[in-house]
Amino acid sequence: MVSPRLVAKIESEEPTLRLAVLIDADNAQATVIEGLLAEIARFGEATVRRIYGDFTAPTSASWKKVLQRYAIKPVQQFAYTTGKNATDSTLIIDAMDLLYTRKFDGFCLITSDSDFTGLAMRLREEGLTVLGFGEKKTPEAFRNACHKFVFTEVLRPETAVKSVSLPSKVESGKKSVSSQTPAEAAELAHEFPKEFVLTALEQSTDDAGWAQLGTFGSYLTKLQPDFDSRLYGYKKLSDLVKAKTELFVTEERQAPGSNQKVLYLRAK
Repeated sequence: MVSPRLVAKIESEEPTLRLAVLIDADNAQATVIEGLLAEIARFGEATVRRIYGDFTAPTSASWKKVLQRYAIKPVQQFAYTTGKNATDSTLIIDAMDLLYTRKFDGFCLITSDSDFTGLAMRLREEGLTVLGFGEKKTPEAFRNACHKFVFTEVLRPETAVKSVSLPSKVESGKKSVSSQTPAEAAELAHEFPKEFVLTALEQSTDDAGWAQLGTFGSYLTKLQPDFDSRLYGYKKLSDLVKAKTELFVTEERQAPGSNQKVLYLRAK
């Protein structure tokens, strides 16, 4: 179940969670660090920032350039034995030490390694929010062990949707790659889960068949932690539902006791 504090963050202007950010340098890219920390800031305050790896190795050179700038504490772990990942063990031990301080509301685990699935499950058992960040190669087991999982590909600087190779002769009635919108190109690379989204909407509607956007988004995350509208070319979930006019009917309503408007949707 998604933490109530994580759900509350959707409607709050201030960060609500105290987070420990733990980065596996062996399975994360330094190029995403700026977007990564900005994404984490949406959920709460990164009160601890640590990165684990062998920083004497050439493969960690890119991380060494950004550690001081982003105030990330490096935890050096020498590779004493080839083929044995001591970094994972050190990160897990530190996570458990931090857990028992009882100072944190949640953990951000930045890795694409399934070895941290057990850690994510253990943290959840303690009632803490677990946010995962990793590449698309991240095994499903780890993604589903987190309350929310974000693919780091969408956090890269100036993220652009990569064109998908299509035959030189485009069939009649189909747009060429050059004329596709970013959302259309993204959907070629990531098939939009229509049935899953409509099922989630059905489960989050009221008796009149309408669902508040925040409720719908929360339910999507509960069912599929790695669901992200950015994978389909839309910066926000609200942009996605407004664009999918063939699937949804949207309506803005005045929030009780407020000047703000709230977006509602139902299946078409």
